[in-house]
Amino acid sequence: MRIQPLARTITAAIALTATAAMAGGQHGDHAHDESFATGETGGAKKPARIVQVTMTETDGKMVFVPSKVEVRKNEQIQFMLRNSGELDHEFVLGTAEENVKHAEAMKKNPDMEHDDPNAKRLVPKATGDIVWKFSKAGTFEFSCLIPGHREAGMIGTVVVR
Repeated sequence: MRIQPLARTITAAIALTATAAMAGGQHGDHAHDESFATGETGGAKKPARIVQVTMTETDGKMVFVPSKVEVRKNEQIQFMLRNSGELDHEFVLGTAEENVKHAEAMKKNPDMEHDDPNAKRLVPKATGDIVWKFSKAGTFEFSCLIPGHREAGMIGTVVVR
């Protein structure tokens, strides 16, 4: 009977999918188990300097307040995020090149949900946080990659010395 080979094929496909998920699923162009250009996921139980970042719309622009954050190499930061605006916003930490590339992908799929340790999407009046250890020196950015938001000014920088 032909059902058994089909059942084996389906079982093998499910096993491969489960194996890939356990190995660290991918979202966008990076795997969750890889390091990031900006550093690494912070330890929630370790000390962190708190940096409050507000996302909002004002005077026809979309902004982060503050739009620049300075940190020391190997410093852990807890970004306390607040969307005080009337629209959804997100905070995506990466290099400028990574964020521009991801913004292009978002234009094709504007309702994309992020499940990455370096990104958080918030509905209006919501709060959230990201804990991040900046283990690499350099200038990085955080931006809102919802189509049109980055272009409206939702870009900030993190300078790691």
